[in-house]
Amino acid sequence: MIDKREILETASALGLLPNVVEKDYVLGWLLAGINAHPELVDAWVFKGGTCLKKCYFETYRFSEDLDFTLRDEGQLEEGFLRRVLGEVIAWVADESGLILPADQLSFDTYRNPRGRLSCQGKVGYRGPVSPATSAGGWPKIKLDLTADEKLVLPAVRREVFHPYTDRPKDGLWINSYAYEEAFGEKIRALGERTRPRDLYDVVNLYRHGDTQPTPAVLRDVLEQKCAYKRIALPSVESLEPHRSDLEATWASMLGHQLPVLPPVADFWAALPEIFTWLMGQSEAPQRARIEPGSTEITIRSRVLPMSVPLRSRASLEIIRFAAANHLCVDLTYDGNVRRIEPYSLRQTAAGNFVLHAIRSDSGEHRSYRVDLMQDASVTGQSFTPRYVVELSSERPLPVASTTARASSAASPSWATSTTLRPRRAAPSRSDGPTYVCRCTVCGKTFQRKSMDGSLNPHKNPQGRDCYGTFGTYVRTKY
Repeated sequence: MIDKREILETASALGLLPNVVEKDYVLGWLLAGINAHPELVDAWVFKGGTCLKKCYFETYRFSEDLDFTLRDEGQLEEGFLRRVLGEVIAWVADESGLILPADQLSFDTYRNPRGRLSCQGKVGYRGPVSPATSAGGWPKIKLDLTADEKLVLPAVRREVFHPYTDRPKDGLWINSYAYEEAFGEKIRALGERTRPRDLYDVVNLYRHGDTQPTPAVLRDVLEQKCAYKRIALPSVESLEPHRSDLEATWASMLGHQLPVLPPVADFWAALPEIFTWLMGQSEAPQRARIEPGSTEITIRSRVLPMSVPLRSRASLEIIRFAAANHLCVDLTYDGNVRRIEPYSLRQTAAGNFVLHAIRSDSGEHRSYRVDLMQDASVTGQSFTPRYVVELSSERPLPVASTTARASSAASPSWATSTTLRPRRAAPSRSDGPTYVCRCTVCGKTFQRKSMDGSLNPHKNPQGRDCYGTFGTYVRTKY
């Protein structure tokens, strides 16, 4: 298990409460446990807002629940759930060090309005920052499980975004909805229940312009899902009667999941463009990219490169969130504060990282050395992009089809037929460069085969435990 310091540092960098970050950390390990279980790995398909956050976009809202579509309704029987999830949490506790007692598992099985079986489960946990005792009881992860969903597209195996120092070398993996399926189900949910998170999700997905699916494919997914639920296709007109309720609950239902809450009016105003695009009546706006300098490389990685200065990381994470949500940033630079629209992060041939932005007051293009930025804060002022926003990662490609088991090369299984046991992968050797990084606390150097600066627990040069969890880039060895 990672230490409390890492949770607090991450929460500070992202502008979130520590308990929200801790829950995100626990979610990642629970997904790994479900992936490692032979009876669940192919039978449970991950979906919903947490799927979008953990499998597709790192700048997405933090979510609190794990939603799954089950291929076999028989797996909703409480005895089965108690057994397999008991095995899952035992595996997670062994692998991560988290405390997940079996007596903190609970299940509420019920019939939905169509008479189909569904279940809401809860998993209690103790992590790095949750208190040993609490008047409110154990913090909980909610599981929403249903077999009453139509899977239109084959599921895909996705790597789980787990930006913590205990990430296994081979990563964490899960069987999830295809991107088009996740997008289509969010539009269906917006039409069926019109909750703030559904509006936020639909608009946010549409704004990732370089990941937009073909409208015809997305529309086909949506039509099939609506037909299965026997509801009409949503439209701006059908959503309008729910607008006032949605606006009234926008802050209470979303505020704790985001560093800064975007204006609900901007998200509602985006719906006409989205629906005309979805119905094939218009093209999505095409924007040019800010032209890079002759030696600049655009950075689109999910995790910031190791060579980004440690003191700059918090500001960049804030800026990436603002860019994804089309919010202006107050940037402190050279002792002055200027309000900017952030667009792109580039690296020069000299190794410097540069933020490209537009001054919101003058509309002039400016670039800022990342290592010279003094502070950054998200504002409530939204902007309409003048260029392609490149500060979130591009959509990663699926690794394997749904038919692939967890024992595939992409996602090693650690499970046996009866109990879950870890199986460590043998260290691999490959040709290519070796990256040297230095612990920011004790100064000790480490070698890496990838540009990953996260550090495992280690001793300082004096032989004492070091609390450093991150290393800065030093050099490359060939």
